[in-house]
Amino acid sequence: MKFVSNISRNKYINFVSKHQKAHFLQSYAWGQFAIVGKKQDPLYVGMEDDKGDLKCAALFLKKNTPLGYSYIYSPRGFVIDFNDKKLLKEFTEALKEYMKKNKVIYIKIDPDIKYQTIDENANKIDGEDNYKIYNNLKELGYIHKGFNKLYEGNQPRYTFRTDLTQSVEEIDSKISKSFLKSVKRSYTYELEMDNEPNIDEFCRLNQFNSDKDDFSAYSKEYFTEFYNQFSKEKTVKFFNAYVNYDKLNKNIDNNIKEVEEKLKVDKKHVNDLNNQLERLKKDKETFSKGKGRVMVCSLICVYAGDKAWSLYIGSDELANYTFAVSRCYYESMLDAKENGYKVYDLFGTVGDPNTTYKNLAHLHDFKRKFGGEYVEFIGEFDLVNNKPLYRMLPTLLKIYRKIRKN
Repeated sequence: MKFVSNISRNKYINFVSKHQKAHFLQSYAWGQFAIVGKKQDPLYVGMEDDKGDLKCAALFLKKNTPLGYSYIYSPRGFVIDFNDKKLLKEFTEALKEYMKKNKVIYIKIDPDIKYQTIDENANKIDGEDNYKIYNNLKELGYIHKGFNKLYEGNQPRYTFRTDLTQSVEEIDSKISKSFLKSVKRSYTYELEMDNEPNIDEFCRLNQFNSDKDDFSAYSKEYFTEFYNQFSKEKTVKFFNAYVNYDKLNKNIDNNIKEVEEKLKVDKKHVNDLNNQLERLKKDKETFSKGKGRVMVCSLICVYAGDKAWSLYIGSDELANYTFAVSRCYYESMLDAKENGYKVYDLFGTVGDPNTTYKNLAHLHDFKRKFGGEYVEFIGEFDLVNNKPLYRMLPTLLKIYRKIRKN
């Protein structure tokens, strides 16, 4: 077995895309995107057998320090069978040698591995666990960084995942009735859907979300580079919802007239008809000032191996009013199923459903309604080469960034 530090693009893609641990954060595209989007240098490493066939691989994102050293992050890495203790040990030993030769302070990983089965309150219950992998990593010298509950790490330690191998009927049966009702109600607004990439409109809507929920939005350059890299591998897709004001206003006017005529003759359903009329008048007030066709929601999904992730979203007030957000998520999930993916991942939630931090509890509750499995990941591990610098690095980087800023 031989360590390889410069796997070619095609060889890397062919191996990772077919592996059970394929992840978009371990994709070749994410590495290339990181050059611009994250200001990090990608390295594609792995282990080959005597025939030159890859047995494991990893995307490393390298960050240089002013001291001539570097540190590495392998997001959701490695692409390896973590149950193969022999292979994992051999790869780890090769990484230790690599770090020594290349002045790497440490390598951080946060594997796409379920830690244990949890209930809706994130408490452990009977079921699957991966304690053996956790303990084996520690025995090999990896330092576990703790079981955080919010978004303290590089990636969320919790998520919701829907099993797409089920029938649509089975999937729907686990989704909350209120969510399915919101999807159904979105059709009353005759939303127009497409999959055309529109970075400008996406950024406009994403900025609206960031202002509302108090988070920093990524730049247009970020999303442009992201799309450029993932579109090369055809592993990114937009799900857009539009309000057609002209068409909608015309239909609202027609519906108001229709309900008013019914009220003249139907005395049995007066309350229901009045409620319909009240909703229609509210709709008319909401949409009467608009013109043309306007995007109100845009969701970006990415794909790797047998999994799909809903990754970035932008939406405005009209998206909430018309239930376009629910519609985009639901259609992207069904689209993933139709295209043969086995898992739909909502990419992140909290491990404390009752947190009062920002809007995270509300976001958690929204994603919970999809009916997917509440998943707890194993967490971050650091493989350390230079212990003194490892301990000093956070302080040194803080000082360095302060100096640069000034």
